[in-house]
Amino acid sequence: MIKSSSISITNLHCANCVRKIEKRISNIKGVLKLHLSFATGQLNVSYDPQVVSITELKKRVEELGHNIFESEMAQKSVLSIGNLKLVFIIISGIALFSGLVFMFFLPAYQFILFNINIQISKIFFLVAMVFGGYYITREAISELLEKNFAIESLMLLAAIGAVLIDAFAEAAAILFLFSIAELLESYATERSRRSINELIKITPKTVNVKSGQRTVKVPVERVKVGDTVVVKSGSYIGVDGVILKGSSAVNQAPITGEAMPVYKKPGDVVYTGTLNHDGRLEVKVTQPARDTTLAKIIKLIETAEENESTTERFMDRFAKYYTPSVLILAVLVILVPVVLFQQSFEVWFYKALMLILISCPCALAISTPVSIVSAITHGAKKGVLFKGGKYVEKAASVDTIAFDKTGTLTTGKPVVKDIIPLKGHAKDELLHIAASLECLCKHPLGDALVEFADQNGVLNECVERFQTIPGKGVYGTINGKKYFVGTKSLFKKSALQGLEKYFAKFSSQAKSVVLIGTEEEIIGIITFTDELRENSKQMVKDLRKAGVARLVMLTGDNTRTAQAIAKQVGIDEYHAELLPEEKLKFIGKLNNENGQGKVAMLGDGINDSPALTAADLGIAMGTAGTDTVLEAADIALMNDDLSKVPYLLRLSRKTMSVVKQNIILAVGIKLVFAILVFPGLVTLWMAVAIGDMGVSLGVILNALRVGNVK
Repeated sequence: MIKSSSISITNLHCANCVRKIEKRISNIKGVLKLHLSFATGQLNVSYDPQVVSITELKKRVEELGHNIFESEMAQKSVLSIGNLKLVFIIISGIALFSGLVFMFFLPAYQFILFNINIQISKIFFLVAMVFGGYYITREAISELLEKNFAIESLMLLAAIGAVLIDAFAEAAAILFLFSIAELLESYATERSRRSINELIKITPKTVNVKSGQRTVKVPVERVKVGDTVVVKSGSYIGVDGVILKGSSAVNQAPITGEAMPVYKKPGDVVYTGTLNHDGRLEVKVTQPARDTTLAKIIKLIETAEENESTTERFMDRFAKYYTPSVLILAVLVILVPVVLFQQSFEVWFYKALMLILISCPCALAISTPVSIVSAITHGAKKGVLFKGGKYVEKAASVDTIAFDKTGTLTTGKPVVKDIIPLKGHAKDELLHIAASLECLCKHPLGDALVEFADQNGVLNECVERFQTIPGKGVYGTINGKKYFVGTKSLFKKSALQGLEKYFAKFSSQAKSVVLIGTEEEIIGIITFTDELRENSKQMVKDLRKAGVARLVMLTGDNTRTAQAIAKQVGIDEYHAELLPEEKLKFIGKLNNENGQGKVAMLGDGINDSPALTAADLGIAMGTAGTDTVLEAADIALMNDDLSKVPYLLRLSRKTMSVVKQNIILAVGIKLVFAILVFPGLVTLWMAVAIGDMGVSLGVILNALRVGNVK
């Protein structure tokens, strides 16, 4: 019988850690499938329990120098005193400091062992090396057993070399400072993934399922579709479902990124991980635990790193060949001066050690993934899901955006705008007649009219001999008189005379017109609009400020309506009366015209999926609970907030700017220090403190700025 388990791992300080663990665990007999997410620190593994136990798998991970926590403890910081690695580093630091005190201020303190004078300072330095180098040595040995020669092996080699030339203080400093650098890298990635772990943490483990007149506490994974779950005030909702009873303000920020709670009533949808503020709710379950919106979000983020950016892939390939090249160069630095020019072995051996330390690839290795993970996790917290690092990179170079109109720039829901009585009739009379007829059929305009009538307290009348004429309208008899409600084609041409001015005016305003009349005359006009989203104009302004050169609206609506909406929003270029396949072709045309820049398509739903897929970057909005659009889009906006579009561009551009800064910083400083090695202007202390740890720390602090984007 195959089992699946999840292991929470800390101390993942770079993508190399992920590859190393995956390779080591996948080679264990009995392991069938595994995936380790750098973004969340979760190792999901399928295995045969008759061949290998989960305890053994955890032990193997710990042998690689990583800590294991149970799921509920996964938020425990690497900087907490419960982390043994931190304890060892503290002991190493105290021993190093003590050794320096004895070396500089109390050099005469020594003792004799087997007729050998031993300086007390060296004892402290040895203690510092043992504790500072414990995990480094374990990882180095593990790498060598796997026939790999990575950075831990270089650090251990450098420390051993320093001891051989009697530089005990430098050897202790190398191991201590490198351990600190790794710890800081782990903390940086921990901070980046914290918002995602918060999502995992808020998922309730049990829910209260209604059974007759009582409730039973049930593990969430055992809840079935159709069950009724009771959610108390102040509790997190543990299921995706529809409210049957009760109403409350619900904080949906973990799913949609909305700042303010949303009022929910019977018939409304609620999501796992959202907070029920102030009312008791009874919720009918619509999705099993594994298929909830929150579970899909977490899954998307866990697998996001599989879609690496071009920069990430390049840095991975670079790091693969970098370390062996540095080692070969260090050997040449020793051999060439010593063998060919009879220079001092000790002097050039010392310089070779410094070169190894300065050339440590840690800063380069973490420069890209820490920034990308930070962008993905902070975006998710705001309700913006990037499905991989390559989409963060693509979004940074977007200079053309195509928009769907209905449901994207507009709400997609018609509302009553004007009621114009004619021939001496009253507004309420018109609304009464129209609502009475429209309530008997199903049509978006009719639904909007009936809803408007209900809101204004206008009651419906009994209708006799009701009839629908597809594409035109409806008619029926009310109190013995026959009335018609519909488009112009429903009425005689003679009845339409004198109304041309209304038709021209409303068409220019992108309003739909419904006429109310008898067989002989028109007695009133009701107009409807698909209103702009409240922040669509501001979004267009913000996108122009962000440097998006070309904004295009694509719609299947008529040209006059498209022109009016484009003018209201502030978009100069629009294309109307497009079928879905024509939108697809137009996106292809934009891709071809755009050269180096990227084309993004913003749409709201199923009918936009082909165009979203065809664009360089597909952005879908309002995707909470929507499977198809989540699959089609490269970036998903969990609600209908258009302000998230400029935000995701700012976030992406800031991220890629930080990545470039980090690479330039790491390469530049290391190159300068490498040059200064040869005239003897750099010491081992400087090499490890500035050339390695200092650069790594600078890269980390810079990467954390990604989360400050508003």
